[in-house]
Amino acid sequence: MRALAWHGKHDVRMDTVDDPAIVNPRDCIIKVTSTAICGSDLHLYDGYIPTMQAGDVLGHEFMGEVVEVGAKSTLKKGQRVVVPFTIACGSCYHCGKHQYSACPNGLPADNQDIARELYGHEMSGLFGYSHMTGGYAGGQAEYVRVPFSDVGPIVIPDGVEDDKVLFLSDILPTGWQAAEYAEIEPGDTVAVWGCGPVGLFAVQSAFLMGAERVIAIDHFPTRLALAKRFGAETINFEETATYEALMEMTGGIGPDAVIDAVGLEAHGLFVDNVIDQVKATLMLGTDRPHSIRQAIIACRKGGRVSMPAVYGGFVDKFPLGAFMEKGLTLKTGQTHVQHYMPALLNAIMEGKIDTTFLISHRMDLEQAPEGYKMFHDQQNEVTKIVLKPGMGAAAI
Repeated sequence: MRALAWHGKHDVRMDTVDDPAIVNPRDCIIKVTSTAICGSDLHLYDGYIPTMQAGDVLGHEFMGEVVEVGAKSTLKKGQRVVVPFTIACGSCYHCGKHQYSACPNGLPADNQDIARELYGHEMSGLFGYSHMTGGYAGGQAEYVRVPFSDVGPIVIPDGVEDDKVLFLSDILPTGWQAAEYAEIEPGDTVAVWGCGPVGLFAVQSAFLMGAERVIAIDHFPTRLALAKRFGAETINFEETATYEALMEMTGGIGPDAVIDAVGLEAHGLFVDNVIDQVKATLMLGTDRPHSIRQAIIACRKGGRVSMPAVYGGFVDKFPLGAFMEKGLTLKTGQTHVQHYMPALLNAIMEGKIDTTFLISHRMDLEQAPEGYKMFHDQQNEVTKIVLKPGMGAAAI
């Protein structure tokens, strides 16, 4: 089959690789009908995530048709399913608490020591996202093996087009969980750093959860315009000092809740961020955490900090004193996708949540290397790329 494989920093290629096969009785094989390039994939593209190996198949946002099932799979051939990017067993201690992204059984035993050394515990398994998260082949391919298929995938009703439901695999639940972790109360003002896909879904979710005002912060005009479509006020950090603007907009109090949807590759010519970029280039640091620093400083006393953004390692210059003195709370983590999928699917079917607004480009799977470069280099013009096997070489 054809699949997109990682071969090094800024080097992804369409390769011919072995077709997947049933390994365990709870597995299924799906024929991919739609898959997307995620902002987190760009961390792999930029070489920030360790334990990648040449030939690893990428992609963790995908859906398709079931073509083969193991003896204990609850799925049936011919069903259309969306697959969560987290791999969870459904029966362990953490799955019992609906903490699916903390499931240790989704991670093969020989991969668990890598994460333990970095983070103290093993991570959950993830599709297409390094050997630290299991080394699983991802979904930017024609076919994918899906472990624990009796727990993860959600069946999509007939007649519902892929574009409406594809983002149930990751970014829609991630944006929803981000807003939920902000513990939004009616009348709240919420500030969201980053108007990429997760940030935009967090904006939409915050309003649905009762926020009175949402302030979206970015520097790409197209993304800020999308945030305005949902009623958000906006700050372009290249034109306006963010902290000062937030204080003015909130009467000097600060936002009730803040959401960092930027993560380890923050942009901007800020003193701390420039230092972080230099340290990362010299291998003296891993992340560029400007956004979470700024969010903590801006949040009101007694406020809430939600951090759906991906960070990979250790950070310095963290405003721990401000965090403590202001009495803030922080919630973060990989998304418990399986927990949110059913309710969010219902919300899509009822017309309460729109997802298709985000798609700027649809491309054939064979154009995936071009898509990665476009997404990396043209983030004002490219908000989301959906790849479709067999579509033909015509991007729109």
